[in-house]
Amino acid sequence: MRLKTMTAGIICLFLIFSGLYSQELSKDYKIGPKDLLEIRVIGHEDASTTTRVSEGGKISMPYLKEVEVEGLTKNELEKKLEELLSERYFQNPQVTVFIQEHRSKIVSVIGAVSNPGEYELIGRQTLMDIISKAGGYTGEEGKVISVFRKLPDETTTSLQISREGLFDKGNPELNIPLQPGDVINVPIDRIVHIYVMGEVRNPGMLDVKKSELPNFTLLKALAQAGGFSERASKGRVKVVRTDEEGKKHTYKFNTKNIQKGKKPDFILQEGDIVVVPQSIF
Repeated sequence: MRLKTMTAGIICLFLIFSGLYSQELSKDYKIGPKDLLEIRVIGHEDASTTTRVSEGGKISMPYLKEVEVEGLTKNELEKKLEELLSERYFQNPQVTVFIQEHRSKIVSVIGAVSNPGEYELIGRQTLMDIISKAGGYTGEEGKVISVFRKLPDETTTSLQISREGLFDKGNPELNIPLQPGDVINVPIDRIVHIYVMGEVRNPGMLDVKKSELPNFTLLKALAQAGGFSERASKGRVKVVRTDEEGKKHTYKFNTKNIQKGKKPDFILQEGDIVVVPQSIF
């Protein structure tokens, strides 16, 4: 019970500090098109409103027809509105602005992440930050992450980031800061199955990423299955393969010759069944 209470307290503190951090970042955030603003004029509800910034970077609100807001911070807009309202309508008005949606600073994440979608880009955020926000990898991610970015001349460039270099090796140069409009594609590298049966230490189904198949050999499969058991017949290993028409083909191997380099290793395919029989001696 005490542990649950402590855990709940830690979560609450995390949420509080996350909210404070977000508010702190919002102070320096530059308002842009599609942002949703909640504007309150203290003591004058008729002048308060919730409005979305137009594509032209303007808002409309009671008493004021159009106000240019693009490029202003929250604090700068509050001062601007107070000045405009005090010129003709109110004496010493107090205005508060809350940015409900940061739609002008959006990045998209697609592919092999737990929660693909659009994410607000508040402050300086990096590739790792956004992938973490998207729930991290699903386990079917490819080796290269692509970041598609629109250039000032309206053309699009693609940045290729090594997943291993970024996450496994922690290369800071690959953890690039993101820009509004970036699209992050974590390509899906589908898991396929190969089966190893018979006299191996861990018989059963092997999970192999499809991109690894061109280099996934018979000896690799046997190694992943724990190697031969003491009763295995290493010279009578078979691979059973079913083609697209449903016809079965059987290939026979003496793995001793492969291990000695006398015969080439055999490239396996999705759905192959490796059978290691028991030695007759």
